Amino acid sequence: MSKKVRIAGVVKESIVDGPGIRFVVFAQGCPHQCEGCHNPATHDSNGGNLVDVDAIIDEMRKNPLLDGITLSGGEPFEQPEAFCELAKRSKELGYHVMTYTGYTYETLLEKKDARRLCLLENTDLLVDGKFEVKKKSLMLKFRGSKNQRIIDVNKSRRDNRLTLSEIS
Repeated sequence: MSKKVRIAGVVKESIVDGPGIRFVVFAQGCPHQCEGCHNPATHDSNGGNLVDVDAIIDEMRKNPLLDGITLSGGEPFEQPEAFCELAKRSKELGYHVMTYTGYTYETLLEKKDARRLCLLENTDLLVDGKFEVKKKSLMLKFRGSKNQRIIDVNKSRRDNRLTLSEIS
């Protein structure tokens, strides 16, 4: 039986939430509550709907054109077990996994929370850092403010040092 994840919703096809054609899952619940957030309805951790990870995977498999899945927010790292399962199963099916978080990569590593590290380890690209309205730019690819980074998690883990993605 798969885990349940609390989500605000999904977008079945997106070309603005990561490279290629993406299936986007919006986590429900966010402690960051950034000023100017484009998804303020996702902040309440009691909102949204509980959905089986299996149901999301089944929906993704219906579209042979998908390149990957994007885990957005809300804050996916507030539900690390369910989002880890979703990311891991997506990777097993050959999908690229991109995750957005208001936490920094360094903070996720320093906390040494095995549940959050599982999600991080099953992420290919990580957009980290809180959205900062004063650093907002519409010219940035796949991120909202200049302080946010697109991190190549696989290279960073392999080389044991933070490596930014070439797509940023």
